[in-house]
Amino acid sequence: MIQTPHIDRMEKEGVRLTNHFSSANVCTPSRAGLLTGRYSIRSGLAHGVLFPESENGLPHEEITIAGALKEVGYRTSIYGKWHLGNVDVSWPTDHGFDEFYGIAYSNDMNPLPLYRNKEVIEEPLDQTTLTKCLTHEVTDFIKEHPQDPFFIYMKFRYV
Repeated sequence: MIQTPHIDRMEKEGVRLTNHFSSANVCTPSRAGLLTGRYSIRSGLAHGVLFPESENGLPHEEITIAGALKEVGYRTSIYGKWHLGNVDVSWPTDHGFDEFYGIAYSNDMNPLPLYRNKEVIEEPLDQTTLTKCLTHEVTDFIKEHPQDPFFIYMKFRYV
């Protein structure tokens, strides 16, 4: 059995939240709002989703929860769908994530390569194995330094 004293303490001392609000009803702006804590219009991403050929993305100056946690000693990673742009300054590794393993856009967009950080490691992506691969990567990340604080942003929903 895996011991989780910090999570157990959070459960005992925490708050139960029963309502959820999102900054938008589609991927790009809702992810921008979730990761930055700001309305997506402030980052210029409020009007629909980005596509592989889009020339914009999450601006480099935006501070994400991963960036804030990294500054105070957390290891940070993202697994799954990013969908906040693939221009140079818009990658997860440019926004506080130490590691990225996943796809840049929805799984119904083309091209659809699998990335490790900014490197394509599989193209075309075999989507039948993606969930298993993501889970394996997450467990490896946690096992690397089990005593270190970490933040994992994991998105199993690909569309």
